[in-house]
Amino acid sequence: MKIDILTLFPKMFAGPLSESIMWRAIDKGFAEIVIHDLREWAIDERGSVDDKPYGGGAGMLLRVDVIDKAINQLKSETLNPKSETKIILLDARGEKYTQKKAYELSKAEHLILICGHYEGVDSRVAEHLVDEIISIGDYVLTGGEIPAMVLTDSIIRLIPGVIKEESLKEESFSTDSVEYPQYTRPEDYKSWKVPKVLLSGNHAEIKKWRSDQ
Repeated sequence: MKIDILTLFPKMFAGPLSESIMWRAIDKGFAEIVIHDLREWAIDERGSVDDKPYGGGAGMLLRVDVIDKAINQLKSETLNPKSETKIILLDARGEKYTQKKAYELSKAEHLILICGHYEGVDSRVAEHLVDEIISIGDYVLTGGEIPAMVLTDSIIRLIPGVIKEESLKEESFSTDSVEYPQYTRPEDYKSWKVPKVLLSGNHAEIKKWRSDQ
């Protein structure tokens, strides 16, 4: 899988991509993640990628022509020209992100994630250039960078081979429930004790307890 991320703040991604599961997935060749500064496709030497909204109003909007040029170039540079590209805009107006959607996107060959910023993005991007608009929740962030990290992390870990299949089967949201409580040593800490059933060695009872939880 290849994920191209379009952003005005590429340095925000340096940490997440160099740690933990995302780094292992990249290092082992399961995924290629490329961060692109949207200003590479700026309309002038000053690096302009935004403009004032028609009709007035606060803030600036990312330009449709800039984003269109970026998308076309990234699609043309895919390792497999025949691979299908899915283009996603991270925006508050989008569909609420779920684990089901993460599984769906993990099967894609090529994703382009567009990080909105400032007041927003020219609506023609959503109307004509993207396949999906996704929101990670009903709250406001300064831009689409953190949502792009959320999507990337949740998708990459589902690619076969990145994490042991057994670990994915019982984790939260893999079914209609969340994962059961888990405990480790010490068995008794400040009189906070591990449930006795987990110490019993009775695997049938342990399985039932976990299901009930």
